[in-house]
Amino acid sequence: MRIFPAVDILGGRCVQLVQGKRESATVYGDPLSCATRWIDLGADALHVVNLDGAFGESAQNADLIRSLIKTTGVEIELGGGIRSVDDGIRWLNAGVCRIIMSTLAIQQPESIRILADEYGSERVMAGVDAKNGQVAIHGWQETTGDYLGWARKFEELGAGSLLYTNVDVEGLQKGVRFEPVKQLISHVNVPVVVAGGVSSRPDVAGLRAAGASAAVLGSALYSGKITLKEALEESR
Repeated sequence: MRIFPAVDILGGRCVQLVQGKRESATVYGDPLSCATRWIDLGADALHVVNLDGAFGESAQNADLIRSLIKTTGVEIELGGGIRSVDDGIRWLNAGVCRIIMSTLAIQQPESIRILADEYGSERVMAGVDAKNGQVAIHGWQETTGDYLGWARKFEELGAGSLLYTNVDVEGLQKGVRFEPVKQLISHVNVPVVVAGGVSSRPDVAGLRAAGASAAVLGSALYSGKITLKEALEESR
């Protein structure tokens, strides 16, 4: 199982939010410095989110993210603010290995097929952000439909992987809720990356045992509740 340190960007700074709320942001400094830190500690991939994009300002941080892609040279999956097929094309052409489609995947499901056909399924990830078992969109402000049903549809449309985020525990550093993770993994045939609540060695070990392909580490990694070394050890 792989480990993806999160580099979430808001207003040009690396931050972590609690429950996706903008006002809860804790600032950790320059995004490139944060990214370099995780790479120096052993990370070979990053999970980058343009939070300004998720809040409706898709052009924000674009130059910064392009610089991060070019400078780090590691595998990067990118989400936040991908609101159209053209947005997805721009980021794929800019060098991200994989785009994460969330609100767009719900509102225009065929966009998954268009991009997967053009760039390959492995470069298209659908976001399954679940809140009380329902898929959450628009910065997690609205919900629409059962997360398992949407996950199956995303797979059928050509998404090569899924990013499952349990919004109910995201940012709280209180652990993973494994049952919905296991249900999702058993429900689809594509790799599932898990975010939300990953805060300890047992969380990482439990996700590996459940069959997750990767885990995203955010708040707990930045606060020091779990170290990257510990996560990497448990992932093997």
